[in-house]
Amino acid sequence: MNAPHLPPPRDAVAAVSHPDPYPWYAALRDGPPLQFDAALGLWVAGRADVVCRALAHPALRVRPPGAPVPPGLAGTPAGALFGQLVRWNDGAVHAGHKPALQALLAAFDAAAVRAATLCAARLLGRRPLDELCFALPVASLAALLGFGDDALEALVHATRRLAEGLSPASTPAQWAAAGAAAPALQDAAGTLRAAVGRSAVFRSNLAGLLVQGCDAGAALLGNALAALARRPDLHATLAADPGRLPGFVAEVARHDAPVQNTRRFAAEAMAFEGARLAPGDGLLLVLAAAQRDPALHPVPDRFDLDRAERRLLCFGHGMHRCPGQSIALAIAATTLEWLLTRAGGGMLALPAGWRPSANCRIPFFDQETSR
Repeated sequence: MNAPHLPPPRDAVAAVSHPDPYPWYAALRDGPPLQFDAALGLWVAGRADVVCRALAHPALRVRPPGAPVPPGLAGTPAGALFGQLVRWNDGAVHAGHKPALQALLAAFDAAAVRAATLCAARLLGRRPLDELCFALPVASLAALLGFGDDALEALVHATRRLAEGLSPASTPAQWAAAGAAAPALQDAAGTLRAAVGRSAVFRSNLAGLLVQGCDAGAALLGNALAALARRPDLHATLAADPGRLPGFVAEVARHDAPVQNTRRFAAEAMAFEGARLAPGDGLLLVLAAAQRDPALHPVPDRFDLDRAERRLLCFGHGMHRCPGQSIALAIAATTLEWLLTRAGGGMLALPAGWRPSANCRIPFFDQETSR
């Protein structure tokens, strides 16, 4: 999308919901490897090489020292769950539990992912487009993990409430709603066959998988729908040859990253990319800028359905790389195929805007015109 007459975003967080942040991201890459944003209180990086080094650095952690849980969640059921998630831990919790989650997700083949996604679409697909973008990724993953059909609606609702409370921009009301949703999700996860004989931490991380797929899944599916609405030629190509949908979804993830930002915090005093970091200093890593770095992808601003190689930093890099990348992409591709088969172009719509978010670029669609 080109929006030359719009003012640029004020910072890397505001860029996530800006109509066209990519010129600003290009300027960020052209600047110093790390730039301090006093208003955000964070060092900001957008070059691919710097972002990758930060994500792989052993002294840059996912949480600030002494703050394993966001202050608003401390002492709540949602905070207790958050503190057990491998996504938000380094060290023993991460090393001890991520291999089991990786093994679980690796056991699902393409046929299983497709069947779960079509099941979710059949049960929950009759809703406005804006709601569908959140519901189907979560419900598809829930069905894949083994939840029954009658549980999917409640799981989608609880997952959204919990995800809303884990955001850096959450309100007290959202923290309270997340606190009520967390035990329900943990209890539900404990009923899965995969949870039998497993620890409470593992069960919490089964619930965490749904949360991780919520906003990011809505962003990926929503941005794919928006790309099709903007490009009738692509819509016609993919409708005629659905076998190209996986490559299309991967290119959407590269070109308009669903997860645009992530953070790392210095665990100790250290030097990094010319900056002196004190313990607790934060880095905002702009994944969306890094994915359009010409050093990572040739002609990065071109949407190329036939691009030979893609590195999707929006799914992480290093020890915290998301183990569900292939599943997330397959869920989005299968959902798009179902939509194109069911409704042709009738479910496609340009975004009415983007939801305020610190990290995920989630379009929202007009409720009346997207039914």
